[in-house]
Amino acid sequence: MARKANTDGAAGAGTTGRLKQIAQTYKMTRRVDSKVGLVVAGVGIVVFGVLLGIGFAIGHPVYGGILGFVLAFLAMAIVFGRRAERAAFGQMEGQPGAAAAVLENVRGWTVTPAVAMNRSQDVVHRAVGKAGIVLVGEGNPNRLRGLLAAEKKRMARTVADAPVHDFVIGEGEGEVPLKKLRTRLMKLPRVLPGAQVTAVNDRLRALGDLMSNMPVPKGPMNMRPPRGKMR
Repeated sequence: MARKANTDGAAGAGTTGRLKQIAQTYKMTRRVDSKVGLVVAGVGIVVFGVLLGIGFAIGHPVYGGILGFVLAFLAMAIVFGRRAERAAFGQMEGQPGAAAAVLENVRGWTVTPAVAMNRSQDVVHRAVGKAGIVLVGEGNPNRLRGLLAAEKKRMARTVADAPVHDFVIGEGEGEVPLKKLRTRLMKLPRVLPGAQVTAVNDRLRALGDLMSNMPVPKGPMNMRPPRGKMR
């Protein structure tokens, strides 16, 4: 009995957590897309009405109503998900590190943010997966060309056997909009087996990244504070 109660409690907590997450997502989306509630509700009503009407037409309104309810709920979930995703990308666009956040939410990729950066805060992120190595630049496209080329040259000696793709985030010609980065990543051909992906990751870790290659400041910052002063 105790085990069953614990299981029921965990399931209830999980359901509550999901409902809270949906509510938070709705609030975030509504700040950007004020019509999201009306659109989602409208889709549900239309789908349910159409299926119910078909049910009456064929003499099975109960079945039509049940099917209409299920499909209406599914349609509402799909429309809400897409509008929420669009709203999230709208808030992220132009923010530093937005591309890294998108990359880290794509399964099957090992992401290292900010492997290269210049004084103008143009930055390059790296993702490694079965499609090879992907470098994603955020910032000024003209400056990023040099930054991407330098990063490719730096990696060439270590991972010459892995294909390298590069994208620049933006809305201009030859650039990839942030909202389409995930799609472009998923469309890349998978050419590396899992063992080779692991090997490439290991070699790149040995090569280091921007943060690990930064020199440690010398002087007072390296001194340990006296134990009596620590709290």
